[in-house]
Amino acid sequence: MREIVLDTETTGLDPLRGDRLVEIGCVEIYNRMPTGQTFHRYFNPERDMPAEAFAVHGLSSEFLSTKPLFAEEVEDFLAFIADAPLVIHNASFDVSFINSELDRIKRPPILRERLVDTLLLARRKHPGVSNRLDDLCSRYSIDNSRRTKHGALLDAELLAEVYIDLIGARQSQLVLASESRDTRAAGYGEMPRRQREIPLAPRITEADRDAHRDFVKTLGDKPIWNDFLPAA
Repeated sequence: MREIVLDTETTGLDPLRGDRLVEIGCVEIYNRMPTGQTFHRYFNPERDMPAEAFAVHGLSSEFLSTKPLFAEEVEDFLAFIADAPLVIHNASFDVSFINSELDRIKRPPILRERLVDTLLLARRKHPGVSNRLDDLCSRYSIDNSRRTKHGALLDAELLAEVYIDLIGARQSQLVLASESRDTRAAGYGEMPRRQREIPLAPRITEADRDAHRDFVKTLGDKPIWNDFLPAA
């Protein structure tokens, strides 16, 4: 099953009072495993950045003034999330801002039925304690040392790790691996390796391949590695 872990940064707390979306970060997971596919954009909010919000995420008005408007990136965003469930910490906050931006450009809202709120999941599993993202990272021994400020993509990456632990998916994987090791130790066969159902996208682009071919052409007709080829 494909799911999208999502986080946002904003100019404040209430889109109904003029606060705007300034950053979206999304991480794709498939069958509880990150695929390596992400979506990340900054947006020009067309307004100032309050000092309180700047202290949280460090995104200044000057920095954001050169970024595209949400309307200019909305097609890529909607194409990335498609119809997948959206995993969000305190989902009503983030989705209220996204839906406010969608409403500005007369696009349909994201429906609540597709939301998975990890804050509600955490409160059910760990009642009576703080369940902020930092607290959950600490609880599940997830390294969040890079999180000196809030950032949508980094927070989505951390939340993806938290979500896998929160729903017990990592524990079930470890149990399976443990059982497989026991089977191999007893001499009944090799330990099966979990394979990604959707391979990671290749990091080498066609432009990289073209550049390599052009480089090889500069080496002439007798490159040194021909000396090590077997005789024809």
